Amino acid sequence: MLPRFVAALMLAGMLGVSAVAAEPVKIRAGWVVAPASLLPVLFAKGGLAKHQGQSYTFEAINIRASPLQITALAAGEIEIAALGFSSFPFAVENAGLADLRIIAHEITDGAGDNFSTHFMVRKDSGIGTPTELKGKVVAVNGLGTGVHMALQAMLHKHGLEDRRDYTTIEAPFPTMKAVLLEGKADLVVTTTPFVFDPELQAKARTLFTQRDAMGVSELSFWAARDGFIVKNRAAMVDLLEDSLRAVRWYLDPANRAEAIDIIAKLLKQPPARFESWIFTSNDFYRDRDGLVNLGALQNNINLMRELGIINADLDAASYVRLDLVREAAQRLK
Repeated sequence: MLPRFVAALMLAGMLGVSAVAAEPVKIRAGWVVAPASLLPVLFAKGGLAKHQGQSYTFEAINIRASPLQITALAAGEIEIAALGFSSFPFAVENAGLADLRIIAHEITDGAGDNFSTHFMVRKDSGIGTPTELKGKVVAVNGLGTGVHMALQAMLHKHGLEDRRDYTTIEAPFPTMKAVLLEGKADLVVTTTPFVFDPELQAKARTLFTQRDAMGVSELSFWAARDGFIVKNRAAMVDLLEDSLRAVRWYLDPANRAEAIDIIAKLLKQPPARFESWIFTSNDFYRDRDGLVNLGALQNNINLMRELGIINADLDAASYVRLDLVREAAQRLK
């Protein structure tokens, strides 16, 4: 009898171990602003997240600035951070996250015929070239952001340096129209959906775009720590498979009306606010296969080094792991 009892205990133990091993991996991902990031609505359409609840659980967490995402990632409060060319070098150099790896694309500024961020002046300002911003006030959404770096790059090309030749102030994107039209700044940066405001279009014009300033920009991509990736590779590939399926669903013109309705409900805005631009060439570029443009990213980082924003060269290819998203995309074929 004793051997059978021992065997039963051993079997129960093994079953218990299997149950623990089968627990879904908890994956929390940070996002900054929607709908540039689709994270808060990624799986709002039923049936897209085929592996969720099985190999992984997923939570989208709103963290409204890249530096805060870096802090959360370092503290183990999220597993995936949405970073960009302007924040990734700081995560590696300043936060000491040398094990950080880029795993998937989110949005790109200025790719092909797609949207690029606008830098606008009033039509009655008399400002016709970037050179004429000398002695003026310019507004960005945050010092050290990607658009701030694009502004610095363009004005640097025209012999103007920040703090020496012009003054930079900060203002949230939703307030940029008022900042410009009320004369608080001579130039503002504006992006979707604010750039399509009828009053702004009537009273202001685009002086240059981010693409004019620095070419194609890798605005946002997913990054995770290598140790977590190695330990949970299968679950991460499952998540990336589901996320690619979701992105492709959003980009499919056949689903556009339903997709707009999902986003409008999230942001508590009328659908009409999104109809003229989202998921068209008036929107940022989203890669169907989740592949980061490494050439553009390296150019962006090189420009940061040239402007003295970072203190050392950084080889982007050394921090990339696109094998996971490639495997995920292959499954969908």
